[in-house]
Formats: sequence, structure tokens, C-alpha cells
Amino acid sequence: MKLKKNKPIITIIIASYNNQKFIKKCLNSILNQTYKKIEIIVVDDCSTDNSVQAIKKFKKKIKLIINKTKNNIAGYDQMQTYYNGFLKSRGDIICFLDSDDYYEKNKIKNVLNFFIKNKKENILFDLPIIVKNNKQTLARNKNKIIQTYWPYFPSQSCISVKRNLLKKIFRSIKFKKFPDIHFDFRIAIYSKFLIGKINILNKNLTYYRQTEDNVSSNFKFLSNSWWKRRKQAHEYIIYFFKKNKIKHEKNFDYYLTYLVNFILEIF
Repeated sequence: MKLKKNKPIITIIIASYNNQKFIKKCLNSILNQTYKKIEIIVVDDCSTDNSVQAIKKFKKKIKLIINKTKNNIAGYDQMQTYYNGFLKSRGDIICFLDSDDYYEKNKIKNVLNFFIKNKKENILFDLPIIVKNNKQTLARNKNKIIQTYWPYFPSQSCISVKRNLLKKIFRSIKFKKFPDIHFDFRIAIYSKFLIGKINILNKNLTYYRQTEDNVSSNFKFLSNSWWKRRKQAHEYIIYFFKKNKIKHEKNFDYYLTYLVNFILEIF
């Protein structure tokens, strides 16, 4: 898909779940973008608070989809939510946003300019501004000390993908195995190994909120759950490589992760 400078449609798909107190800020950050040709799709994944009522106040400016069933498989539910929004979308470029996150006002303009200037590129990550305990920290593009199969990558709220590529990505990554391996990880692995690189725009354009309620809080660094998810990440890599006929070699991180998990199972 070639982008021209004639204002292509940008679709933003918001995955909403029990974020009544944040959804208004999320939606207003899109409505206040400097680039205006935007389609907004909110997919609510069976919220039990008043999120849907809060979203309906924006009904003239958005398209609302309400999921009627939930698989209770965290990683898959998240992907299915975004996929349901994608099926109803019209955009040339698709951006993703969790309902507790929000955008800088010039994010979409920057994303579009990148794709116009780099016509052969199809996927882009921007950098987050981490919001935690009312403090903001600018994330940087990090270099890993220990080499793993997965590079540094920002969360799904920082991902933008051209439409044609996204169809292929969903076909490749949308399966129910590996419940703790989420959308952003799967896209990053696809980008690194099937495209050959990960494009990260060196601009902080997305506010990424960290709270005790979000999913990532369940995997605190070096906790038992963190190590268990790391093992699942290695299992995902092996499965993905085999599926795509990529040679896999066990590395130091693989052996360390399995050793720690073995010890956790004993004690």
C-alpha cells in the first residue's frame, strides 16, 4: 500500500476494559490530534464498570463495538479485541491504544510523516512517556545487556501498522496458545524475524500508564510470575520459529530461564 500526501485515513483502535476513570482522557487525546482524518473504534471487552456508559457520551465521534463473550485467556482476549476492531476499520494505517493510555497531540502527524517519508516501511513503534504515581518518565530506546531473542520494544499503544501488513500479522500471531504472551510481544517478534528489523521512532508520543490494576503489574521484575512468563516467551519463540521455518538455537537466557523455573517448581 502506497501512501500519498492527500490525507489518508488513520484508524485508532482502542481496547477498553474497566477503565472508566481513564477513557475520557484517552478519547480526548485522539479528538485533539493535530491531524484530523481519523477513524476511532473502541472495542469494549466485557467491562463490568461504567466504561461503556462513559464511551457512549462520545457516540457521535466514535464507533463502539462491544464484545459479548470473553475467553479468559489474557493474551488472546487482547488480540481478539484489536482484531474485532480491525475488521470494522477503514484506515490505511492502524494505530493501537489501550484505554488507560493516551497520545501526545501530534502523535498521528508524526506517524503519518514517517510512513510518507519511508514508503517501504510498514510498521512503526514510537517511544512511551511512562506515567506512574503522577510522575512522568521519558522512555529511551534501550540496548539489552543479556542477548535474548526479543529486543527492546514499546507496548501496543505505541504500535502503528499499514493495513495490508496487519492482515498478514493477525494470520500469523492470533492463536490461543501462550496466554501470557501479549499482542506487543507477538508483533515485535514478527517484525524482527519476518520483516528483519524493528523500527522505533525516537520520539516520545504515547503516554503509557502504569498502575497496580493493569496486567503488567502481575509480572514485576524477577518475581516468580515474571520468570514463568519468560519461560512462556521462550516457548512462544520456539513455536513461532518452527511454524515459520526459522532455525532456533538455545542461548544463555534460555538455559537461565529454565533453570530458575526448575528451582521454582521444586520450592
